[in-house]
Amino acid sequence: MLPAADQLYGDADFIFQQDLAPAHSAKATSTWFKDHGIPVLNWPANSPNLNPIENLWGIVKRKMRYGRPNSAEELKATMRATWALITPEQCHRLIDSMPRCIAAVIQAKGALTKY
Repeated sequence: MLPAADQLYGDADFIFQQDLAPAHSAKATSTWFKDHGIPVLNWPANSPNLNPIENLWGIVKRKMRYGRPNSAEELKATMRATWALITPEQCHRLIDSMPRCIAAVIQAKGALTKY
């Protein structure tokens, strides 16, 4: 994670986003982020529709819909190949949709939205 953050952000500030899965919210994980000076977004429980990676995984699943891997290795290879087809523009569109997504969740008082 640190090499990728350095490559993406250099010396610029950023806030790391993750959900509240037990592995992500474990004390050891929180301590690691604090020890490395990485701020983590305060994330509400039960709000996967606020995470752009969920939409990105949806794109990957749709692209893989007709693949029929016969083994775990074939599945991994198919996922890697499909992931490589994701363009930076797709990622930027998902990121750019965040303000609209957050506004929709606020308007829906935390209920499900089209996002």
